[in-house]
Amino acid sequence: MVDAKWEARCAALWERLDTMGREEFAAAMRALAAECDDEAVGWFEVGGALDSTGFTEEAVGCYERAVAAGLSGVRRRRVSIQMASSLRETGRPEEALAMIAEERGRGSDAYDGALAMCEALTLAKLGRDREGLSVALEALAPHLPRYQRSTVNYARGLVGLGPVG
Repeated sequence: MVDAKWEARCAALWERLDTMGREEFAAAMRALAAECDDEAVGWFEVGGALDSTGFTEEAVGCYERAVAAGLSGVRRRRVSIQMASSLRETGRPEEALAMIAEERGRGSDAYDGALAMCEALTLAKLGRDREGLSVALEALAPHLPRYQRSTVNYARGLVGLGPVG
């Protein structure tokens, strides 16, 4: 289990991302992760640091190691979103879609919108813009003050599905 002090240090380092050089930030996260008593969390945070600083290919490997080491909880959901995004951007959008579909099967939580965003961008990368727009609109609908039902029906219409009951 990762303790609160380490989590606070990790959060503080993330807050400094925009004030550090990309290699400096990645090195600082690697050093911090080496102190972590949970290998899966360490790999996840290093992957995120690499991803956020433009080392996307290398980040995928870290994400894979995090999952293999048993990453769980909210970070497990986040790794799916982040790795799918990285796969999309490194020329592997089909793998990204498969990962997103698998993650959707795990249930629903506060990250559903982020997962939908990643799916919409991946579909657009594949030239399936109407499907991507449909996914984005369906994710947006619950957050609208009105027009939720209409928005979902328009979204479904974009991909040839009938209106909701």
